[in-house]
Order: sequence, then C-alpha cells, then structure tokens
Amino acid sequence: MPGISTLMVLAVVIAATYLFITEKLRVDLIALCVLLALIVLGLLDPDQALYGFANQATATIGAMFILSAGLVRTGLVEWLARQIDKHAGKKEPRLIITLCVTIAFLSAFIVNTAAVAVFIPISIVLAKTRKISVSRVLIPLSFASQFGGVCTLIGTSTNILVNSVAIEKGQKAFGFFEFAPLGLIMTVAGIIYLVMARWLLPKRKGEEQQVDRYHLAGYLAELQVSHKSPLIGKNWEKSKVKLIEKVDLIKFIRNDKATTKPSKTKIREDDVLLLHGKMDKLIAMQDKYGLKLHTKVKIDDKKISSDALKLIEVLIPPRSRLIGRTLQTFEFFRRYGCLVLAVQRRGKIIRDRVAETLLDDGDTLLLEADKEDISRLLKSRDMVVTNELTELYVRKDKAIIALGMFLTVTILTLFNIVPILVAALIGAVGMVMGRCLTIEEAYQSIDWKIVFLLGGIIPLGLAMEQSGAALWLVNTVLNPFVCFGPLAVLTVLYLVTAVLTSFMSNNAAAVIIAPIGLSIAASMGVDPRPFLVAITFAASTSFATPIGYQTNTMIYAPGGYRFSDFTRVGTPLNLIFWGLAVLLIPILWPF
Repeated sequence: MPGISTLMVLAVVIAATYLFITEKLRVDLIALCVLLALIVLGLLDPDQALYGFANQATATIGAMFILSAGLVRTGLVEWLARQIDKHAGKKEPRLIITLCVTIAFLSAFIVNTAAVAVFIPISIVLAKTRKISVSRVLIPLSFASQFGGVCTLIGTSTNILVNSVAIEKGQKAFGFFEFAPLGLIMTVAGIIYLVMARWLLPKRKGEEQQVDRYHLAGYLAELQVSHKSPLIGKNWEKSKVKLIEKVDLIKFIRNDKATTKPSKTKIREDDVLLLHGKMDKLIAMQDKYGLKLHTKVKIDDKKISSDALKLIEVLIPPRSRLIGRTLQTFEFFRRYGCLVLAVQRRGKIIRDRVAETLLDDGDTLLLEADKEDISRLLKSRDMVVTNELTELYVRKDKAIIALGMFLTVTILTLFNIVPILVAALIGAVGMVMGRCLTIEEAYQSIDWKIVFLLGGIIPLGLAMEQSGAALWLVNTVLNPFVCFGPLAVLTVLYLVTAVLTSFMSNNAAAVIIAPIGLSIAASMGVDPRPFLVAITFAASTSFATPIGYQTNTMIYAPGGYRFSDFTRVGTPLNLIFWGLAVLLIPILWPF
C-alpha cells in the first residue's frame, strides 16, 4: 500500500497529465501550478522547489535559444533555405527529399522551431512555383525537423533535459554525437517513408482560396450605394459605421475599379462597398444606410484583393509577443495598419470578435494589407508571413561571427573540453558580444514558456523519486513486464512515452517517465542508459497528432491540414521508429 506522500505525488501527476492533455491552461502555467502544489503539500521544501530553475538543463536550453537566434538573425538559415530552389528539381519526390535533408541537418544543431519558421514561407513558395499542393510538403518539413533533432545532444530540449537527469543520477553524460547512429538511421528511414508513402499525404484542392479556407463567404457582402443613402458625401472613416455596426470596409469599387484609399474616399451614388461582418448586420444595413445587396456576386480572393491590397496569411510563432494577448491590447492596427479578417486555430475558424480573441502560438491570421503594411509584417519578429518572402539580407560580417560561435560550441561540447552548459553560455554571450543580435533580441529569442515549464515540472520528477511514487509505479504497472526481461520493459517505456507525447508537452512526458526508467533499471540491476535513450527518442519524435510537437502545430493552418492527416501519416511512422528503437537501442547501448 503506497504511503500518503506517494499518493499525493501520484495525484499531482494525474492532475498535471490531465491538464496537459486537455490544454485547459497554458503549459507553463500548469507547471507553475504543479510546483505550487508540491510546496503546499509539503512534498518539496522551498529550496528543492527552485531546483528546476537552477537545473543546468534549463539554463542550457535558454542559451541554445540565443545561439539559434544569432544564426537566424544574421540571415544564414534563410540563405541556406533559399539554396534549395537550385537543387530541388521540379518533381515532388525530389523537393520533399531536399527539404527533409536540409531541415534535418539544421535541426540537429539549432532549435527546430526557429528553423521551421524560416522554412515555412520558402517551402510554400517552392511548392506553388512547381504547382505542388502545399499540404504535400509541410508535414515532411515538420517531421524531418524532428528527425534531425534526435541526432545530436543539443538537437532538442528533451535531449538536453534527459542528459541533465542522467548526470544528476551519477550517470555518464551523453556525448555530442552519441545519439547520431540511431538518429541517422531513423532520419533515413523517415525520409524513405515520406517519399514512398506520399499517397498518405493530403492533397488539398483550391487551397489558394483563402476565402474558402477561412469560410468567409457568409461574412462578406458587396453592397451598392443607392441615391437615398445617408453615406453619400462622407468617407467610411468619418461615417463611423465601423464603430456603430462592427463592420469593416474591405474594398471600395467605383466604375469597376478599386480605390487606393477606400476608408478615406468620399462615397458617391452607385459606389460598391465590399464589407466584412456578421451577415445579419450586413442585411440590416441595407435599409438603414440605403444600400443594395449584390446577391449573384461570388466573393473570392480576387474580389477582395486589388493592385493596392492583398490577402496575407501570417503565423504566430513560439516566442511571439502576441501570445496570450488580443489584437486590441497589442494595438495591432496601429502597429501594422492592416485589417484582420479571421483567425484559424488547429482547424477551428474564429471570425467573430476577432480583436478580442486571446492569441496562441500556432494561430494563423488572415489579413488584408497594402504594400507598406506587408513590408512592416515581413520585418516583424512576432509573425511569420507564410505567403510572401522577405528580401534576402545576409549580414556577412556578423554571419561569420555567428558561424564561428556555433562551431566553437560544437567543438567544446564534442571533445568534452567544457560541460555543455558552459559551452552553450559561451556561444550565447559570444553572439551578443559579437553583435550578431542585441541583448534585447537575445531575451526575446528565449522561449520563456519552455523555461517556466521546465522550472515547474522538473521538481515533479524529484518529488516522484523522493516520495517513492516512481518505484511504486514500477512495481505496480511495469512489474508484469519485468519477467520478460529489460527489452520488454524498454518496449513498454518507449510506447508509453510516445503516447503521452502525442497529447502533451514532450518535456513534461520525459520528466514524468525518466524517474520511472531510472527506478526500474535499479530494481532490475541493469544499465539505465538504454531506457533513457528510449524515453528521449520517444519524447522527441511525435508525428500522430498536431499538438504533440510545436512544429506540427506551426504547420497545421498554413498547410490546410485536418487532425486526421497527422494521424494517418504519422501513426505508421511512429510505429516504424518504435520498431527501430526496440531493435537497435540494445545493440548500441547494451543493458
């Protein structure tokens, strides 16, 4: 019978897992709630509660974000991405292979969310110029970034986290390329699978029609100004119709031509106004403002766009200042001057009260913008414009410094000259001192959500060990598999971690399962290293859901995907990786 402290820790684990899976709160907030619960219940004293923030994994991951930002800011990553066009050929298989190899290589050394953010617009442009559906290339892009991440010690935050757990438990640190043999085999297998099983990849038709993708037809209407309209002689801005009716002017057409400044043009009889708002409001406006509805006009992207205005789709990446804020509180219109028509979040379309919607990473916004607005959007660090490319600008002098700092970190870690934490800090400080990015940009590049997630969730692993909860779970849940030997246990640990990672934070899954792996290794008298490797690989490669890994979430809306697309394409790949892990881990890391 488990003791009181064991039961309390298990209750916290179950509650945390439930909250992570249901996403009722942000992951960092859940982690802080877990930390608070552990302190209040007396499961950890205050000094131990700070263990997560003082952990070398947390500091190392923060430094790696800065190192990656230096490479991105100097234009090196984008320059490499642009070279793909020269080598990708015109056929779909070659494009997929070229994208996968390039992103896998980059993701082995830099934060893969940063690399994917650069590659999304380039991949979309490459696909469209070859008349290939965008949905055929973005899933391979996301999956390959995960392939590369498991090839080196610094490839993902999970690798660094599990390495830190191993060191703290008296185990030998993992080498820089220790994961590479298995990681490379999985990368090759994954790319072959994505090319051979292309028929599983969705092919969305008409995805260039943003109006259809965001289901805007019921929110747009062309209304012609009659001679009785009280709007005649006024411009839209001064008429205050927007404030009164909560309706936006999208386009102003006069004599079959769109005006360049629709909100400031004086309205005349027979002018046509393309309006965006709730249909009941649009219908009610006809009598109130003397407008006539063009019922037979089909509203599409061309109807909304003009020489002066264009539909733009932007992605909110991790670390954006928009996360957790509304367009209203961010003063979006004042900053960028463009109109937000709709928000897409994991397949759900938000068209009502868009300005008051709390935004999250992975959301995409459909905007109407002019050339100046687009220029501002392309320069913003808070958004990624997915259907436009920035002008390529490589800061050559700083790029050399950034590359030098990156190689320094790699060499210091590879040859164990200094611990990985020290090497990462040298690289981060070097990026700032070398002016590859400013100190403000360095702070902005850190994903504080992950820092607070680790700070709050790492102590949970400590509490599981101290309370005996990890050992109780081993004896109760995994004990039936012990009689079949360590290989059976490794098989189960990989599977459980992979399933958890499909529905919650990969770092949280690793923190929960790692103490269990260490406890069962001790009880069986075998080396825990194979178990830790299995947990690392399972937590760092999640393909079956769009929420299991950040890069999957990032490509969800730009690719026009559905949840089932990831399940169909990703589940067989997860099973392939599971089989390879069970076969090869005992050979590469004997028990």
